[in-house]
Amino acid sequence: MAQTIEDHGDSPGEQGDGAPSSPHWKVGPFEIRLPFVHYRLEWPDYTQGLLMCAVDLAAIPMMITLLGMPFEVALAVILLNGFLYLTHHLLGDPVVPGWITPAIPLVMAYCMTFPEGPERVHALISFQILLGLFSILLGVTGLAKRVVRAIPPAIKAGVLMGAGIAAVQTVFEEGGQFEQFPITITIAIGLVFFLLFSRHLPRWRERNLLAMQIGKLGVLPAILVAVLIAPLTREAEWSQIEWGIVQPDFLTLWREYTIFGLGLPPLMMFVTAIPTVLATYIVVFGDTLQANAVLKQANRARPDENVEYNPDRSHLIFGGRNALMGVIGPDVAMCGPSWSAMLVVITERYKEGRKAMKSLYGGAGSFRWGTNTGLLLLPIVTLVEPVLGVAMALTLLVQAYVSVRIGIMEARSQRDLGIAGVTAGALALLGAAWGLGVGILLCLVIYGRDFFRGENDGTFAEEQA
Repeated sequence: MAQTIEDHGDSPGEQGDGAPSSPHWKVGPFEIRLPFVHYRLEWPDYTQGLLMCAVDLAAIPMMITLLGMPFEVALAVILLNGFLYLTHHLLGDPVVPGWITPAIPLVMAYCMTFPEGPERVHALISFQILLGLFSILLGVTGLAKRVVRAIPPAIKAGVLMGAGIAAVQTVFEEGGQFEQFPITITIAIGLVFFLLFSRHLPRWRERNLLAMQIGKLGVLPAILVAVLIAPLTREAEWSQIEWGIVQPDFLTLWREYTIFGLGLPPLMMFVTAIPTVLATYIVVFGDTLQANAVLKQANRARPDENVEYNPDRSHLIFGGRNALMGVIGPDVAMCGPSWSAMLVVITERYKEGRKAMKSLYGGAGSFRWGTNTGLLLLPIVTLVEPVLGVAMALTLLVQAYVSVRIGIMEARSQRDLGIAGVTAGALALLGAAWGLGVGILLCLVIYGRDFFRGENDGTFAEEQA
């Protein structure tokens, strides 16, 4: 039976060092938190979400290219996925969910081995359903949490660093976003890094009210700047603002791109998808590690609230999202456990104290309520449509910065750093499966019987638990 947990009435989680959890209703492995009942709406994060829906919309060109979807059909998929983003914070997972970004090229390459049309759609459907069921299995059995704990620190560091390097490559490779928006991305990412990571901004905010308000908005000012800079530099057209509510085509989606119209994929397609599912899960595992590391840092900065990241619960939620989307709206961007860049944006403001953000669940939830609102409003969709590539590049580069920073701090020794560096390079250049294989081999050769334990040589002042 569900029960309400008050501010000081629950037992501490594994990360919170005795801190209380925010109010919620306990239902099995889930902790239900509802807006205005268990958390307040955080307006800075909600406002960010209104325009950061541009990143969600950036999946539309990929679906048009891969599956030949009309724009309105792809928009229907985005709306369904956006609604399911809300399930994370509503069920107790303190993250900003997003795509499985580094695995998108892998999945597109797999699907393109099938002819365009129903067969390619079936390939994506079978892959996404299988990925979802595999993730749910790990969550139900409790293996997800054990896997995260058991991985040697050197491999954790390498996977995180490799994800960061791969994100940078995606932006700057031939045909990447930087090739299309060189000036706009340069200016926008400079502004983002200043607002999120500059040593000087906190002192400026203490003296200037305007700087204080801008600093609360995270990536939003950079998106607004991009909307102006891109057309001025002739890297994009001016936005053609339209008014009203978006009109997604759910009927065509269900009739031509789901099992309701096409029927179930053949059994052999599920078998064929297994290698791609396993390779994709390695990337998912990296996202899980990163979310865990970011939230551990948030807990250290805010001893007043226990924010517990439970990998098993997370696997149940994003596994369920993938399985459901595979049935009602297959999505090449997939349903990942965390949008790393925006999770960092939210947690950085959360670290400033209760006056800045009362609860991390409120910040994460408000952001996703904002993106869902933005996806419904035609003026916002048409405003950001010309700079979707810029929005994608910003989130990838922020993710890269954080991935490398946190990855290095996961290491416990100089040997760990060496293993992590080679692992990261292999992952970025050859793919997730190769990266993990290289990391395992190096740990076996260097640590032998101490494969799981590794070493702590005192290189880092703070022990990484």
